[in-house]
Amino acid sequence: MERFLGFTRNHCFIVLFFISLSPLGLAQYEHWPYLPGYPEPPPQVYQPPQRPANVPKIQLRLAGQKRKHNEGRVEVFYSGEWGTVCDDDFSIHAAHVVCRELGYVEAVSWLPSSKYGKGEGKIWMDNVHCNGKETTLAACTSNGWGVTDCKHTEDVGVVCSEKRIPGFKFDNSLLNQIENMNIQVEDIRIRAILATYRKRVPVTEGYVEVKDEGTWKQICDKHWTMKNSRVVCGMFGFPSERKYNTNVYKMFASRRKQHYWAYSMDCSGNEAHISSCKLGNHLNVDAEKNATCENGMPAVVSCVPGRAFAPSSHSGFRKAFRQEQPLVRLKGGANTGEGRVEVLKNGEWGTVCDDNWNLVSASVVCRELGFGSAKEAITGARLGQGMGPIHLNEIDCTGFEKSVTDCKFNTESQGCNHEEDAAVRCNVPAMGFQNQLRLSGGRNPYEGRVEVLAERNGTLKWGTVCSENWSTVEAMVVCRQLGLGFASHAFQETWYWHGDVSADNVVMSGVKCSGTEMSLAHCRHDGADVSCPRGGGRFGAGVSCSETAPDLVLNAELVEQTAYLEDRPMFMLQCALEENCLASSAVNTSVTSGYRRLLRFSSQIHNNGQSDFRPKNGRHAWVWHDCHRHYHSMEVFTHYDLLNLNGTKVAEGHKASFCLEDTECEADVQKQYECANFGEQGITVGCWDVYRHDIDCQWIDITDVPPGDYLFQVVINPNYEVAESDYSNNVMKCRSRYDGQRIWMYNCHIGGSFSEETEQKFDHFSGLTNNKVSTR
Repeated sequence: MERFLGFTRNHCFIVLFFISLSPLGLAQYEHWPYLPGYPEPPPQVYQPPQRPANVPKIQLRLAGQKRKHNEGRVEVFYSGEWGTVCDDDFSIHAAHVVCRELGYVEAVSWLPSSKYGKGEGKIWMDNVHCNGKETTLAACTSNGWGVTDCKHTEDVGVVCSEKRIPGFKFDNSLLNQIENMNIQVEDIRIRAILATYRKRVPVTEGYVEVKDEGTWKQICDKHWTMKNSRVVCGMFGFPSERKYNTNVYKMFASRRKQHYWAYSMDCSGNEAHISSCKLGNHLNVDAEKNATCENGMPAVVSCVPGRAFAPSSHSGFRKAFRQEQPLVRLKGGANTGEGRVEVLKNGEWGTVCDDNWNLVSASVVCRELGFGSAKEAITGARLGQGMGPIHLNEIDCTGFEKSVTDCKFNTESQGCNHEEDAAVRCNVPAMGFQNQLRLSGGRNPYEGRVEVLAERNGTLKWGTVCSENWSTVEAMVVCRQLGLGFASHAFQETWYWHGDVSADNVVMSGVKCSGTEMSLAHCRHDGADVSCPRGGGRFGAGVSCSETAPDLVLNAELVEQTAYLEDRPMFMLQCALEENCLASSAVNTSVTSGYRRLLRFSSQIHNNGQSDFRPKNGRHAWVWHDCHRHYHSMEVFTHYDLLNLNGTKVAEGHKASFCLEDTECEADVQKQYECANFGEQGITVGCWDVYRHDIDCQWIDITDVPPGDYLFQVVINPNYEVAESDYSNNVMKCRSRYDGQRIWMYNCHIGGSFSEETEQKFDHFSGLTNNKVSTR
């Protein structure tokens, strides 16, 4: 919670004004927004810093195995050739100088020891000392050009902020001397020109325009290629490009005077961002020193959206997101187009080791799933650890493969573990969903009453959402729509958050989401016939969001290994009876001579997510159970069910209620939670909670079950009371055979760990729809 609050404090003002998160570090280049009615100062004009006369002219670029476009190995062009910089004495001040010289607002960090791969050629600078205010890296002190005792294993790299300096001017004075100059522009966009595309969301076709020296400029199409189009489309969330009707655009271009960028673009087609493309030919200039495009016109791109974003005849686009290819999926991500990469091999899902994981390989995954190129290739299981096998390692893609399984890779994963699971954040189309929703009245931008923009009598008005049956699943959709991560809580009362009084009226009711929707409007709801007996205002639905979430997963193997039967005398089960841990027929069993047949097993529940799993209720609301002499922090934490092969429950599922604690943790993780002495309850990231087979209620009562073949099922957090990054892995299933005396448990596995085809062979039904015992 401290991390979460600390993050939002920094962002608070920016978000309140923009209702969307903006990166930090804008203050030195952007003025704060002024209130309506106040005069705003004229827009800031970028003044290129003056280079001291005795300092040589250099050019910089970021090279190597990148995981984001705004990072890489620092390379310097000096005396006619490219070379690297040694990491000795390098500092964050030097990194700031590098990033600002490349047009970024600031540096985020720097990395030593050739983290982006070893460079080639000379090591131009060693023992670099900067104070951070220099206008160019060449103005910093060093041993002298080319004077070094370093090797390329010490090449330094930097990570720059994503924000570009407004009005940044590209220094072209060395252009004629340098081959392979990377593109440096402030921004890029696709501007819809034809009326059909101007009305469409997302924008898929139009002029490619770059922002240079604070002005939007068109690109001459004389040297434009489909490879360039592929890169631009990928940046805007589209997997591929297509041809377009040139005649219409020729006619349109002939009527308007264009303002051309002075260069062309030269992309290979596999770049994730235009900053990795090379600067192409310099255009001719006219008498007024404006770039001209003789016999040409502005370059146009036409992009093909992925299936989830493609317009359809009914709703404009498909409402629920579904992966397009069954061979790859993303798990554990908060937003559409991000998550841990999992691939299907021999019918079983497994993860990818992050060795050599970079933007090119990550972009193949993104395009395969119907998104654009990769925004970030994420390493070190930062989006949570997976379970099961690690299928691929050392992936090496060209960037043009149809599937990541077509790339070169190593199937051996020695030395890899799930702490190295690779993940990705993809470019997705701008759908504008975040503008249709807002959080109001919260203490910070991550919480508040949910207010939606709805059309009433021909005008758009803000209003509240009816909180009846409002749950974590709906809250997850709201947080995703606003780009605020996961839901941490869903609220059915919001009287303590004073939202906009003019938005008190309920404009949306009966909301029921599946959890995969990109917008709350795509969930089932009552439409214009709003019905909300409690009304809005203080009973409006509310949410709190968090960038991270826990993810509980049961150890299926341990269940299989520890299952056995016990005939336990009824006189030893009085506490269990009191806590409803036995079948309903137990009340008729003689206390002195009767017994119950119990299927016992151990549960080991891991938290593989990014934040600790905490009970929904605080300590003040925990319930004391006198018979067992402990507090229950969650009355419903796990369901245990025995089902026949058509999916009917035959043994009463025990709604287990436990104390939650860290029984064991991974080597480098400290235990935090312990139930003893009314201690705090929870499961830390990287720890697991073990309920041994020999404790009360760790069973299913099968006294009344006849011999036969069954499915055994465990569901953790079944009512979604606590938010998790992935609910699909909360179910564990086993096949079981009971002969009246013994029980066999086999094929135990976590839900979603096999292909759909394999799952269908495993059981012939789609799964439980509720937790009620059949009355038939």
